[in-house]
Amino acid sequence: MGDLISFENAEGAATNGYLASADDPSFGIVVLQEWWGLNDQIKGVADRFAAAGYTALAPDLYSGRVTQDPDEANHMMTGLDWVGATETDVAGAIAHLRGLGLQKVAVMGFCMGGALTVIAGVKLPGCDAGVCYYGIPPAEQVDPAGMQAPFQGHFATRDDWCTPEAADALEASLANASAPSEMHRYVGDHAFFNEESEAYDAEATELSWQRTLEFLAKHL
Repeated sequence: MGDLISFENAEGAATNGYLASADDPSFGIVVLQEWWGLNDQIKGVADRFAAAGYTALAPDLYSGRVTQDPDEANHMMTGLDWVGATETDVAGAIAHLRGLGLQKVAVMGFCMGGALTVIAGVKLPGCDAGVCYYGIPPAEQVDPAGMQAPFQGHFATRDDWCTPEAADALEASLANASAPSEMHRYVGDHAFFNEESEAYDAEATELSWQRTLEFLAKHL
């Protein structure tokens, strides 16, 4: 189990987050929430990374707000400045992990957090690798062709938010980037990794998790 902490973001203000510390880690990872907020499921992902040897920090991008209502979640997500949150809170989380003596830091996220991971890989020099689960930022937010960090994407064939067509377009844009990228598709629905979702798929979750760890081991 991790701890709730406060860390300094890129603007010098305080951001809260959940820190799960690994035993004798060399690398860190920033875990970015779905549109529900920093809930127990996301904290569990951070714990899972800590058990795998990565100290993980999940910043609270909604300042304490958490919901299970899709309409409220959509309201909170649409009210978030995605680029601003990335350049402020995500950048601060990376800096905090580096301040713990970690050699490299990756960013990963789900849904909204996956989209923010794309933005981080393009805009944050401190992002050493990115792992995105079914999240794509609007074209006006960022051009994936500017990806600076090794990137891995996980998408579902029946996703009605990050559609297969949108995932294909993302892959095409990443092909023009200087950083290496890889994309994986799974027969399933949006949020297949979330064990609290009706879309949860244990087989796809385990396969994507193994691919994530292999990717991080290669690029960190």
